[in-house]
Amino acid sequence: MTDTPFGSEDKVGTQPIKGRSLWSDAWHRLLKNKAAVTAMIILGIIAILCVFGPMLTPHSIDAINWAAISQPPTLENFYIFGTDGNGRDLLTRVLMGGRVSLMIGIIATLVSLIIGVTYGAVAGFFGGRIDTLMMRFVDILYSLPFMFFVILLIVVFGRNFILIFVAVGAVEWLDMARIVRGQTLSVRRREFIEAAQASGVSNFNIIRRHVIPNTLGPVIVYMTLTVPKVILLESFLSFLGLGIQEPMTSWGVLIKEGADNMESAPWMLIFPGIFLAATLYCLNFIGDGLRDALDPKDR
Repeated sequence: MTDTPFGSEDKVGTQPIKGRSLWSDAWHRLLKNKAAVTAMIILGIIAILCVFGPMLTPHSIDAINWAAISQPPTLENFYIFGTDGNGRDLLTRVLMGGRVSLMIGIIATLVSLIIGVTYGAVAGFFGGRIDTLMMRFVDILYSLPFMFFVILLIVVFGRNFILIFVAVGAVEWLDMARIVRGQTLSVRRREFIEAAQASGVSNFNIIRRHVIPNTLGPVIVYMTLTVPKVILLESFLSFLGLGIQEPMTSWGVLIKEGADNMESAPWMLIFPGIFLAATLYCLNFIGDGLRDALDPKDR
């Protein structure tokens, strides 16, 4: 055993141990979930196909081929998914419909996130009469039937592509607000909130820097469940003829057309149904993985 010179230190023993933040730890835990990782890969492939696929297919979304009406899937003329009742390439329309459905799901979810998180955090933080008044307003909106609300918007403003975002986002933020309010009620009496108030930090900065970040775990999980819910709502509206209109299309519109021609042209229902089901399954698996990764009790 050799003596260590005075003043020298053991480099191995003095190396600082790097800790992991909550988000870094959650990311590593998420990567260990094989189902969630597989779902993210499949969802990424679907998103890439929907974004770039319509630009690579040889047929445009509204190109009509009168000689190939309701043609089954074939390699001839590159009709891999077949054609619809108007002789239009179903592959291009499925990919373009996926672009529209995913965009509606993401944008409407972001709208509900911004409104719901802000509204719920303010109601839960201030409490008292402000909380009661704000949540009674939410209860009033809950009492309005969703279909009545959408039909009213269409009658007043007419059919509009942006109207789908407004209608869906204006309803989905209610659930988000209730979730954030419940999380805020459990956070606002914590020691770091009282310390910030004692230090003279404004209520706005406390909500922005302390309350909202501590409620993002359940919110992110709920977001992954809101996106498929919004896509299904849009598909339901399009199925009833209240959603996307020609020449645009979505998975809901394609499924409606496929259901009308299910006996004579089943491929018109099968292919958009497969893409929609795969997307919904992937989002639900990702949501389950995030729930497990962000749950501190499950470590």
